Amino acid sequence: MSQDTATAVADEGKVPQPRGLLISLVALVIAMLLAQLDNLILGPAMPTIVGELGGLDHLSWVVTAYGLTTAVSTPLWGKLGDMYGRKGAFMASIVLFLAGSALAGLSRDMGQLIAFRALQGLGGGGLMVGAFAIMGTIVPSRDRGKYQGLFAGAMGLAQVGGSPVGGLITDSLGWRWAFYINLPLGAAALVLCVTVLHLPRKRNKARVDYAGAALLTVFISSVLLFTGWGGQQYAWGSAPVVGTIALAVVSGALFLWAERKAEAPIIPLQVFRNVNFSLGTLMGFLVGLVMMGALTYLPLFQQVAQGASATNSGLLLLPVFGAMMAVNVIAGQVVSKTGKYKLFMIAGGILIPVGFLLMSRMDAGTSRVVSALGMAVFGAGMGFLMQTTMLISLDAVQLKDLGVASSTATLARTIGGSVGAAVMGAVFTQRMTSSLEADGGAPGAGSAHLDAGTLTRLPDAVREVYEHAVTSGMHLVLLVGAGISVVTAVATWFVREVPLRGSVPKPEKKAPTDGPVAASSP
Repeated sequence: MSQDTATAVADEGKVPQPRGLLISLVALVIAMLLAQLDNLILGPAMPTIVGELGGLDHLSWVVTAYGLTTAVSTPLWGKLGDMYGRKGAFMASIVLFLAGSALAGLSRDMGQLIAFRALQGLGGGGLMVGAFAIMGTIVPSRDRGKYQGLFAGAMGLAQVGGSPVGGLITDSLGWRWAFYINLPLGAAALVLCVTVLHLPRKRNKARVDYAGAALLTVFISSVLLFTGWGGQQYAWGSAPVVGTIALAVVSGALFLWAERKAEAPIIPLQVFRNVNFSLGTLMGFLVGLVMMGALTYLPLFQQVAQGASATNSGLLLLPVFGAMMAVNVIAGQVVSKTGKYKLFMIAGGILIPVGFLLMSRMDAGTSRVVSALGMAVFGAGMGFLMQTTMLISLDAVQLKDLGVASSTATLARTIGGSVGAAVMGAVFTQRMTSSLEADGGAPGAGSAHLDAGTLTRLPDAVREVYEHAVTSGMHLVLLVGAGISVVTAVATWFVREVPLRGSVPKPEKKAPTDGPVAASSP
């Protein structure tokens, strides 16, 4: 998202009447739900997809491909909206997302699914950025607070209900409807945009940083490739892995050089001079990494090792999202009233690795209550950090750089999620394969088509070997997640707790006499 996008205000043109405004915001909320629900609905369907299409070793790329294209297209959608009109860019992103959804639902093998997920992600990158940009255009600044509550409620509803809905859709309609469900929702958003949403035809002639976008794409792709290939499809010392690492280093260095020279860089580097912004971006990346890494494989473990259906595996994730949403609401209210946030960040940094360690003790016989406890602790830690990391990133920069801060923080979290899916996928597959080899293999089922339905048809001895292999892979994923989240916990202690913009200053005994006092923003 560009700076101009974030700072757009209602005086750019005629603001819709209240009825039209509300309907326009409904279209934006639908688009945000599409972006938010996509991976959440898909999670419980993953084991069923593997059971039909095969390709367990490529499972992480179903998530990674979407996250990669979302990440690299997010800043471009914001800039295109500034240059050619936000409404047109927003509608184009919806159309692209729906095309990818329809094709993904028609996939006949894992390669097709990954390719169409990448197409879907290209559109998904414009959904969130477009929704926030248009809200900034049609809603006056003084009224944004009450409408942002509508957006926050929709996001919370998606987090809590996404996984159960995904499981229910998979069990009742089939996994392909996890993609087809996007079509009527997206069509409704498009109709509302065409008939109700009217924006000023104002364009920005700033140039798109194509060089930066291209180098950023190469860098992110290289990172995801070597994290996904290393130790899995290729040895760490092999030419493909070493080559992608070298490409990542070179493209990363060239990207930094290009951003210093660009007239309107995708990521202005000066914002990283603020310690809180840099720490917030780092923690956002790590939070996205461990969350997506865990949530990609928890449904597989629950369905294969614990025998849950797709619907039940979605319901079993409710402790994660329920705790996350509850903590988000409580922490948000306290931070708004007190302006204090560092204590919440420290608490989140501690709870996430503790939650990972508790979940790492789960096996096929673990009770639902014990499993729920570990997931709730993990979710609470995520809730403490997800909101506060974004808060300090936005508050650390000047008002004119809010758009840059927002898009950079979102980009970091998206890349983190993609890297997390790739890294955890490599860890999971390698450990599961090693476990199967240590047990002498398990004839009678191909691991590429591993799902709960396949396992129920196997002899008890063979099924136990596979359940043990999946449990072993999941344990290592959770332990790696705990180790990574310790870095986040350490980083929280270095955050500088400074007064938030808009905080009411404490009254002083003596008024200053050496100049006017800057009023805090409302």
